[in-house]
Amino acid sequence: MEAINTRDIPGFYLNNTAQALSIREQVGSANLFLQYDIYHMQIMEGDLARTMAAHLGEINHIQLADNPGRNEPGTGEINYRFLFEHLDRIGYQGWIGCEYKPLTTTEAGLGWLKTHNAI
Repeated sequence: MEAINTRDIPGFYLNNTAQALSIREQVGSANLFLQYDIYHMQIMEGDLARTMAAHLGEINHIQLADNPGRNEPGTGEINYRFLFEHLDRIGYQGWIGCEYKPLTTTEAGLGWLKTHNAI
């Protein structure tokens, strides 16, 4: 379950972590987790590292995109080096996916992987 920012999609119902956690609790299913989209939550909430640590057990997929622009990591204000190290420190074991618009080509848009020792 993914919260989406209301700047890009005005009026989107599910738009913050607390709301997603509340729905998860109400549903009560062991198979329902959060897909934490860093781009959306930077816009809506900020405080990404604290939020991910506080809800480590409820997040099983993290999506990457920088802000502003929803481009590849390293093109905006989000400190991805810090966040990747933080996820290692707190023991995150879930999925990490990319959902961004490369500034140029897809291949060039994957250059950040080498910068962050991801390959």
